[in-house]
Amino acid sequence: MNKHFRLLAFLHVFFFIFFCLSAHAGNEDPKYLAGAVPEKDGVVTFTQTFTVPGKSQADVYSVMDAFVKQLVADGQQGLRTRLVSEDAGSGEVVAKVEEIMTFKKKFLNWDHTLFRYLISAQCDSDSRVTLTVTQISYYYGFDQEGNGGENYHAEEWITDREAINKAGTKLYPRSGKFRRKTIDRIGEIFAGARAAFEQPQQHTSATVLE
Repeated sequence: MNKHFRLLAFLHVFFFIFFCLSAHAGNEDPKYLAGAVPEKDGVVTFTQTFTVPGKSQADVYSVMDAFVKQLVADGQQGLRTRLVSEDAGSGEVVAKVEEIMTFKKKFLNWDHTLFRYLISAQCDSDSRVTLTVTQISYYYGFDQEGNGGENYHAEEWITDREAINKAGTKLYPRSGKFRRKTIDRIGEIFAGARAAFEQPQQHTSATVLE
């Protein structure tokens, strides 16, 4: 009788834990699900447009030029992080940036990737700013010398078809962590660009993404 009771108690606890874990696994934040990673002509491309009333094109360009240059300065220095072009006349500044993106950091366990992207800021005469982040890729699983890693392109890794299950309810474990961090980071960049007009002396740090 006691053995039977213990078995029933064990099964009750087991199924309770299983139910809780299953419910949690399907409780993905909607902001990471379908439509969160936009594509343009088959290329992952994040875009945001906003206006800065009362500012001339030259004023807006000056702030965005400094913001993009700060991303470059904060990024991993090398050929992959550089200012591509800046043209005050057309109001556009473009840069390639490589950052360290951290998924998890514990003692002797630092799960991270190099996050690479092309960012452009187009400042128009109507005080409008259009920010675009595209050409996104990752270099993951490299050793301490930076060798032996694997390259992933956003189009084959974090899109809806590659990162979300068929039911559209949750992300796959491996590609999902890249998708979440990318969406969060792009959001930080766009928010930082807006904030630059309120506090131009402050910029979003791009060195380590915790």
